[in-house]
Amino acid sequence: MKKTIFLATACLAVGLIQSCGNNASNKEAQTDSAQEINEAVKPVDDKSSEFAVEAANGGLLEVAMGKLAQEKATNPRVKEFGNMMVNDHSKANDELKNLATSKNITLPASLNPEDQKHIDELAKKSGKDFDKDYMKMMVDDHDKDVKKFEDASNDLADADLKAFAANTLPTLKAHQDSAKAIKDALK
Repeated sequence: MKKTIFLATACLAVGLIQSCGNNASNKEAQTDSAQEINEAVKPVDDKSSEFAVEAANGGLLEVAMGKLAQEKATNPRVKEFGNMMVNDHSKANDELKNLATSKNITLPASLNPEDQKHIDELAKKSGKDFDKDYMKMMVDDHDKDVKKFEDASNDLADADLKAFAANTLPTLKAHQDSAKAIKDALK
């Protein structure tokens, strides 16, 4: 009975969080709340839920930045890379959402404020400055993502999330290689 009441409360909290507006404090609440709810409800082990929340936020970031690159990039390779980010990360985000739903894992509905700040700063740039900074961010971000997904594919206790990480890893490595090649070509 207590578990049912707690789950109902957690679901209500998620609904309230998701219905909030889009200001920075609400975005922070959404990102932070996802992990807090997962820690309280324990749909899977902490490491697996933390990976899911981080992967979801990272996917949201890649899509948002990819859309920005489609709009602002001047180099055709950078625009094409942005398009690939939107397509590939939207697909991975959908897969992760479905997996999280099946496991009762709460994911953030929007970016955390730190990542939104990076997007806002990048949006102020234009021309070659935009292209170079975007590709630098993509190299740095994919270096971190590849490491996280490698670790997750080896270490997670949840078999489904472990498989998601392993299956997504080749795409992330391809993005990493492409980002490095484009960044080097822009010098």
